[in-house]
Amino acid sequence: MATRAYEYRHIVGFEETNLVGNVYYVNHLRWQGRCREMFLREYTPEVLAQLEQGLSLVTTRCSCEYLDELLPFDEVLIRMRLSELTQNRMLLSFEYWRTRGGREQLVARGEQQVACMRRENGQTVPTPVPEVLREALRLYQENR
Repeated sequence: MATRAYEYRHIVGFEETNLVGNVYYVNHLRWQGRCREMFLREYTPEVLAQLEQGLSLVTTRCSCEYLDELLPFDEVLIRMRLSELTQNRMLLSFEYWRTRGGREQLVARGEQQVACMRRENGQTVPTPVPEVLREALRLYQENR
């Protein structure tokens, strides 16, 4: 049984391509960030408010494995799931699916590790993942 995933849809624009005409590799990482941001906007507006009060979501590691090229006007469905959740860190997994004519093709997969930090006395210190974010992410936790 497939695990539920948070989904973000994107249509590739010309500005996201290189001279060869395919999507420049760094854009996949940008889309990970955008997917994460839209998740926060939709499920945890309280966390967005906390970001203005000293909370930081720091990307400590990210990766992407490219399986096929994407071209301008390809529609991409990015699926995000929670792979791991510890005291102050989240490991998110991403799948990139090209959608065309009602069919889906896996074109890339990646990961992003995020640490929750808080600014205190001019320093950044680890802080627990906010409970509201933990609960929202559990809806999309991978079966392990």
